[in-house]
Amino acid sequence: MKKISENKLKFMNQLSTKEGIIAALAIDQRGALKKMLASEGFEGDVEQAIVDFKKLVSEELTAYSSSILLDPEYGLPASKVKVPESGLLLAYEQTGYDATEAGRFPDLIHEYSALRLKEAGADAVKFLLYYDVDESAEINERKHAFVERIGSECIAEDIPFYLELLSYDAKNSDNTSKEFAKVKPHKVNDMMAEFSKERYNVDVLKMEVPVNMNYVEGFAKSLEDVVYTKEEAMKHFKEQSEKTDLPYIFLSAGVSAKLFQETLYFAKESGSQFNGVLCGRATWKDGVSVFVKEGETATRKWLRTTGKQNMDALNETLADTATTWHKKLN
Repeated sequence: MKKISENKLKFMNQLSTKEGIIAALAIDQRGALKKMLASEGFEGDVEQAIVDFKKLVSEELTAYSSSILLDPEYGLPASKVKVPESGLLLAYEQTGYDATEAGRFPDLIHEYSALRLKEAGADAVKFLLYYDVDESAEINERKHAFVERIGSECIAEDIPFYLELLSYDAKNSDNTSKEFAKVKPHKVNDMMAEFSKERYNVDVLKMEVPVNMNYVEGFAKSLEDVVYTKEEAMKHFKEQSEKTDLPYIFLSAGVSAKLFQETLYFAKESGSQFNGVLCGRATWKDGVSVFVKEGETATRKWLRTTGKQNMDALNETLADTATTWHKKLN
């Protein structure tokens, strides 16, 4: 069990249910949200639209989440309208990654520090890292040092550090491919083991599930699409759980609400000891089309009906599947 400070413990409790489950809503998307608006034919002020949509999601859905993840660039107005009981995570990374050189290197939002995020009301700092365990030591050592700096900052500010890890293959840019599905368990589980090391001072890992569920027996559309038998997929989930002693939560990766909920049940059946979710697009993405085509009033109605139903269904799923982080941190 990892010992954390009294202050970090207080923040962790603010971000979780009283049972120690992290039932968090994620809407820190920036570039992705711009693309979603564009794909729906939005023609107005995109920057303002992002702020307005985040505010609507925060105002209407934080009553059903233990916390919300926002970005300080567009999300601070949304942080002001969340319900007070809901905790606040703020993203520290710039959207996307540096495409000018190999390695998908991250960068921080230049005007922010862990201190400034805390001053903006954050109960935790979240940082996203793209990572390929099989890339060169030169590239990965740079990333290790980068994460160490953030961990040290969070220790100095006595605030939880949530590290979001996204796997990739430097030799295959298509993460949805069958080829990537074959190597994904190794990529996800081994990077999880790396960043569970004490030197990074991570408090919670935000992880992908270790398989692509579209290639799992029983989930795949055809027999030709099966990469993992049910037993193999379950083994990967169990192995993921055994790779860390830290609390970890799953991200939804933009899959449908239904598939994400089925995935959480599958994880539980596999023996996964995950501690909650930071769920974004699976909850609210269909509301973007309503926002663009029908406006604010219709979006509120959608959030209060379909959006709430998505949250309720997810919370019921978490009650059945997630385990408390209280046994991992004290």
